[in-house]
Amino acid sequence: MKRALLLFGMLLMAAPAHADLTHKISTSVQLTVDASASQATRLGSTYSVSGSNVSATLGGLTAPSGATAAATMNAGTYSQTTDGSAFSFSETFNGGDAIPTGTTVSSGVVGSLPAFGSVTTTAGGVAGSLGGSINSAGTMSLTAGGAGTSATGQFVSEITIR
Repeated sequence: MKRALLLFGMLLMAAPAHADLTHKISTSVQLTVDASASQATRLGSTYSVSGSNVSATLGGLTAPSGATAAATMNAGTYSQTTDGSAFSFSETFNGGDAIPTGTTVSSGVVGSLPAFGSVTTTAGGVAGSLGGSINSAGTMSLTAGGAGTSATGQFVSEITIR
């Protein structure tokens, strides 16, 4: 009887094991093909004139004839005020940008880029053989593409014991 009580007492002292085990598996593939881009800034026409000992009928800018044209220069007439005396003269014209006509876009490719005063252009990516896959066993396969592409694969295995 003492043995039975001793055995029963030992069973009461042993606490049951409470352990939570969590296992998470996550896989992903990301494929990217860069888009082409063009950033253009249209520059306007400017005209300036300066001088000393000069008589002038000043020139200037002539308004464009259409909505897509740039302003043009209307030259002035100038002559030296006092013959034989020192003089200085400067006339400057910077022709502005006309808006090009007939720009076409086909399959995401711009047929002709704007010819503005300031243009930054980035070529688009070429998918080529770009690809990626993950099977049920978690085996990942990534295939490189052409220029301007990227393939990223990720496999995450997380085990939590509490």
